[in-house]
Amino acid sequence: MFLIIAMPIFFSYFCIMKHDATYMRNLLCAMFVALFLLPVPALRSQIMRDTVLNADIKTVTLYRNGVELEQPVIHMGTSDRLMLQFDLLSAQPATFRYRIVHCNRNWEADSLEPFDYISGFEDGSIDNYRSSFTTLQDYNHYHQLIPAQYTTFTASGNYVLAVYPQEYPDSVVMLRRFMVSEDVVEVEAAVARPTNAADIMRYQELSVALAFKSVATGHQYLHVMAMQNGRVDLLRELPFNGFSGNRLLYRYADANVFAGGNCFRYFDISNMRTTMYNVQRIEQYGGELFAFLKPDESRARSNYAPIQSLNGGMKTNVWDRHDPQVEADYVWVNFSLPLERPFIDGTVHVVGALTDWSLGEQSRMEWKPQYKAYTKRMLLKQGYYSYQLLFLPTGSGEALTATLEGDHAANPNRYTVMVYQRQPSDRYDRLLAVVITGK
Repeated sequence: MFLIIAMPIFFSYFCIMKHDATYMRNLLCAMFVALFLLPVPALRSQIMRDTVLNADIKTVTLYRNGVELEQPVIHMGTSDRLMLQFDLLSAQPATFRYRIVHCNRNWEADSLEPFDYISGFEDGSIDNYRSSFTTLQDYNHYHQLIPAQYTTFTASGNYVLAVYPQEYPDSVVMLRRFMVSEDVVEVEAAVARPTNAADIMRYQELSVALAFKSVATGHQYLHVMAMQNGRVDLLRELPFNGFSGNRLLYRYADANVFAGGNCFRYFDISNMRTTMYNVQRIEQYGGELFAFLKPDESRARSNYAPIQSLNGGMKTNVWDRHDPQVEADYVWVNFSLPLERPFIDGTVHVVGALTDWSLGEQSRMEWKPQYKAYTKRMLLKQGYYSYQLLFLPTGSGEALTATLEGDHAANPNRYTVMVYQRQPSDRYDRLLAVVITGK
């Protein structure tokens, strides 16, 4: 690791002394390796999030095989496997491998060794790919079932799939989170208007009850986590509230109350011959496709109007081709949010699966004073996309829907409830159950 950090400094000395363009190119390459490729050992010192560290990797999805648009969950004792798919924007294919890492309930790599949580191979090659066909943008589409055949998980919990180039085994270019559940707890989860009358029109309250199928445990060893849609900034631990017969209750607390938000905005770029839903115009020049979406508006003061969408999800599709995975093209999609003046106390983000639900540079919109608007441009594969415009206050880790979307208790949201257990004798956080509720 020291050599990786020191290498750019070493090259920079000779660049300054000799002003040689070759040395400067070497410097830039060394800095890229050092800064943008994440060493695998560093995974143990950070909170894992779905992220892509290579700009040429696009349209990453990970889901239980046959079940798209849901959190990727494998159920122990079943034949469940995950399907990983992504594109590499290159005419030439590359060879990738994956590694499976076990994490604690906070998505930090724990101290378990591979033989502690998996029977078989914790890593493997991503062998299946196909080249794009009749597209302006050349790419290779990869798909791989994970884990490998005859490999099973022996420990429940949170997991991270780390993908790296075969020639650089110590560098990660992509991370994806998934869970392995034991399903030994019956989880009753319900979403209703909050008990606080002041919030009844804008907020939703999640109530959870647990009933153990076999051996019960003390609530002090349980950790019940909940997340709204795919937003990792809204991942919360629900406090224990009491008993009802043999059930453990988690309700009537501030952590159970979530802003209702609004229906996800939606656009369709599956057809590049004519404008589809929410697309204002389509252009092609320089061998690339461009789609300009209709300008977004703030919905903070608008009446609630329910619309059907993918709840922040995305789906590849192309109208005039047969195989969207390799025949769908890539399009530069332009977002805009006209406002009289920019926010001085926070940033605006396009949030959904198209930005990995992140609140970083990947999703942040830029203020353009000449247009009096926030703008964002993304390279997206043809298909359907849904998203929200969220406001992130300066210094906060949780974005607000109220500022640009508005909050409505009637809005359909999906909640994922995860039940973890860690008794004094346990070496890791067991995942006893995962339940998804809502509309």
